Amino acid sequence: MRTLFRPFWPTALLVLTLSSCSFFKTSHYTPPARRKPAVANRKPVGKPLKTVDTRTYQQGYVPQVVKIARTYTGTPYRTGGQTSEGMDCSGLIFAAFNTVGLQMPRVSWQQSEVGYEVEVPQIQAGDLVFFVPDSGKAGYVSHTGIVTEVRGEGNIMFIHASSSRGVREDNLYSSYFKGRFVKAVRPF
Repeated sequence: MRTLFRPFWPTALLVLTLSSCSFFKTSHYTPPARRKPAVANRKPVGKPLKTVDTRTYQQGYVPQVVKIARTYTGTPYRTGGQTSEGMDCSGLIFAAFNTVGLQMPRVSWQQSEVGYEVEVPQIQAGDLVFFVPDSGKAGYVSHTGIVTEVRGEGNIMFIHASSSRGVREDNLYSSYFKGRFVKAVRPF
């Protein structure tokens, strides 16, 4: 009976590996030159996973989400992690939102399709920001963070899990992130 299943496993593993690579690298990112302008700055990019009106989200959940995300500051980076032992960028968002009872997908490109896209001048604390791997180039969403505070024009802070420095806060307008920024999304 073992010999019957032996040829199946290598084939199944190969199919799973090939399909997961294309699955995780797929994005619905549209380069800025081809994007349609947002209607009244609230263009739906997907459905929220739980019905929460924007006002309730901003007043009730955002302070909690930001506070929880900040408790992970200094946590080392770990691919696939979502605990204080180690976490990646989408794991930080997943953990912070799920802790307050809001469902969020686990993968960054899926997180980028929840809620409404907002233009940079309308970014608020609690919004999610998304990035591509290479500065100035189109590509798949590979990094994400939660806006923690807006200190003024050109000073938008967000928390994320950096692969080199762990969970930390950075400015969206820093030279590294400014060139890789794709979009901001208000999840609810």
